Amino acid sequence: MSLKDQITQDMKSAMKAGDKDRLKVVRLMLAAIKQVEVDKRVDLDDAGVLGVLDKMVKQRRDSVEQFEKGGREDLAAIERDEIAVLDDYLPEQLSADELAALVDEVIAATGAASMKDMGKVMGQIKARAAGRADMGAVSAAVKTRLGAL
Repeated sequence: MSLKDQITQDMKSAMKAGDKDRLKVVRLMLAAIKQVEVDKRVDLDDAGVLGVLDKMVKQRRDSVEQFEKGGREDLAAIERDEIAVLDDYLPEQLSADELAALVDEVIAATGAASMKDMGKVMGQIKARAAGRADMGAVSAAVKTRLGAL
């Protein structure tokens, strides 16, 4: 079963169970997926759906940060709850050790020697860690590692 089909099934289950909070988030996911499909005129595969969900999580993390700065803990809590539902559909995140090992492996494989090679390294990592790592954290790790070379 594809990820999009799983999300659709979960929407039906949430409706039957009367879980309004989960239903709201699942409907938002399906709407975002449908919007991308209409805009690009394609049917998204699992990788495309993961990209949409990853973007939604990033948006909500940014919102949480802004709400906390503004003293709106009530709104930040709502965003955190939405992130929890979205996380159910994303693959398990890489640990710090796994991320460091991946960065070292890609740097060795690409022969990167300076910050000039960061784009090449990031491209390889993005392809291998799609949906499993925050690209901001990856970027910081690559900068640190390339800066040490």
